[in-house]
Amino acid sequence: MKIILLAGGLGTRISEETDTKPKPMVLIDGKPLLWHLMNIYAAQGFNDFVIATGYKGSVIHEWIPTLNDGWNVEAIDTGDNTQTGGRIKKCISAFPDDVFLATYGDGLGNVNISKVLQVHNASGGLATLTAVRPPARFGYVKFDGDKVHHFGEKNQSDEGWINGGFFVLNREVSNYISSDLEPFETGALPRLADENLLNAYKHEGFWQPMDTLREKLDLEKLAKLSPAPWMDNI
Repeated sequence: MKIILLAGGLGTRISEETDTKPKPMVLIDGKPLLWHLMNIYAAQGFNDFVIATGYKGSVIHEWIPTLNDGWNVEAIDTGDNTQTGGRIKKCISAFPDDVFLATYGDGLGNVNISKVLQVHNASGGLATLTAVRPPARFGYVKFDGDKVHHFGEKNQSDEGWINGGFFVLNREVSNYISSDLEPFETGALPRLADENLLNAYKHEGFWQPMDTLREKLDLEKLAKLSPAPWMDNI
């Protein structure tokens, strides 16, 4: 089963790191974020990867031959200006598989891929996303009138659910992507939802994106734990 990794975006919010490389190639504990992401899948028996490249894609194409992890890895240049929907469509069209795994190249989580597949297979839908709770970023304030009754860190479990990637996609999802320039999130996903063909697996464990330099530094610290939280219990 092919795993599509979306690795072609500009990464403008972490430009300190992405002037010379795509965001998924930013190093976390000496290895690209992309390698850590692939390791999440490989540790669960899924190791057939296709990387959808774009911005600074040559960095990824040159890196792949240096891998010696026993994974099957190839890259497709999906274009600098192609959006997430277009990248997925191009990868699906390049292979004959009926079902694909897919995710973004800039978020790590200890997602149980087999459970996502179980939800997908039982649903009868065409696509399943992994719903996650975003990391709590701000102090939580409770008021009594104008007085602060309580101030403290908000728990991640207090947040709502968002799309965390880690998709299962039937081949027919490609028919819901209108063009290369259409984001998957504002095109195919709402269309699938409108037809009751989109399902969600609710992931209660660790999930962390890398959108900012601060989040990159947080992941650096977490990578030194044994195991790193994105490899815990998988």
